[in-house]
Order: sequence, then C-alpha cells, then structure tokens
Amino acid sequence: MDFKNLITFLQELNKNNNKEWMDSNRKWYHQVRNEFVGWLDELNDNLLRQYDDYYDTPGKKGINRINNNLLYHPNRPIYKDHFGAGLDKRPNTGDFYIEIGMEESMFAGGLWRPDPKRLASIRDAVDYNGEELVDILEKPSFKKAFGGLVEDVKLTRPPKGFSEDHPHIDLLKHKTFAVMAKFDNTLLFQDNFNEKVFGVYKEMLPFRTYLNKAITV
Repeated sequence: MDFKNLITFLQELNKNNNKEWMDSNRKWYHQVRNEFVGWLDELNDNLLRQYDDYYDTPGKKGINRINNNLLYHPNRPIYKDHFGAGLDKRPNTGDFYIEIGMEESMFAGGLWRPDPKRLASIRDAVDYNGEELVDILEKPSFKKAFGGLVEDVKLTRPPKGFSEDHPHIDLLKHKTFAVMAKFDNTLLFQDNFNEKVFGVYKEMLPFRTYLNKAITV
C-alpha cells in the first residue's frame, strides 16, 4: 500500500475541496481508493483466518464514502480529509474502524451515541455484569493502547432506573461507548505496520465483544 500517495492525494484534495477538482482528478482518486481497498482485503483475509467469529468484510464493503453527508451536516466540506473503513462489520454492531488522515490516523471501535434501545441494552449489561467491562477497561495494555472510553456526552444525573450509588454509575452515565487510538502517520511506513493493526484489533476485541453481545443477545 502506497500510503505516501494516499496522503498526498488527501492533501491536494484538502486544498481543492470541490467537485471540479475531484472530477479532473477522478483517475487519481480511483487509483488511491482501489489500492486502499486492496490493503483492506489483505487485512480482512488475515483476520478471517485468525478469528473464528470474525465477520468477513471485504474492502469494498468496509470502506466509507469520501463524500461528507451534507444533508445532515451542510457546513462541512464536500469531501472528507481522510479515508475510513470498518472491518469485522457485522450488521447492527460496532466494527473495528481504521482511519488514514493527512497527518494523523487512528483506530477506533465500539458504539458512538447508540440509539436509545441499544444504549439501554448496554446499560443493562453494565448493571448485570459491569465488573467484566471494568476489567477490560482497566487492563494495563488496554489503557496503554486506548486510555479509556472516549469522553463524549455524559449524563449529569443517573439514567432512569439507576441510583447515584450504583457501583458502576460513572459508566452508566456515558452515552458513547467507544475507544480510539490516534497515531502519527510515520507508523504507516514501518515494515511491521500490518502487525501493529492486528495487535490493536486483538487488544480491542474483548471490549467490542462485550458491547456487541449486550446489544444482540
């Protein structure tokens, strides 16, 4: 995967974020996109061989559109400043997300502001077996990789049906259950970058499994 070419494309797109530029550079875009899809296919095939429960997600299925959704975010530029994709993308669950940006990239996973039904299911799981989630989040290697849950919107008071003295009240107040690990793009050019991807996937897997079990069982 020629990450240098991908980053150069994003930098030029960022300076010329309009349909006219994209139309005149459509061949370049498809070259970069196709190579990115091929790299995702390689990751997908390796993960499929390593994990019995992995959900087969070919690159074309996992890659996100480069166009921003202007219907809901009309003030955003036409095109994103990154290439993003989700692997292990079982329908209606949290996937393993990879984003390659111009200067910084990231891995992420979990559920970002899930709908009320799924959020209630997660809270039920925390109420029933919050110790398991705490153990996952407090594992030293997990904390080193991700720090902790993404700090997003949280309730100031306990959610309905829970008291302030609940042993896991801080977790119950979260409305986003996701983790991320940002990294400098110099990592992309290391010979063992793919192995690092697999390592992050493995470290994150118990967290994603906990959440996905909560919203599907």
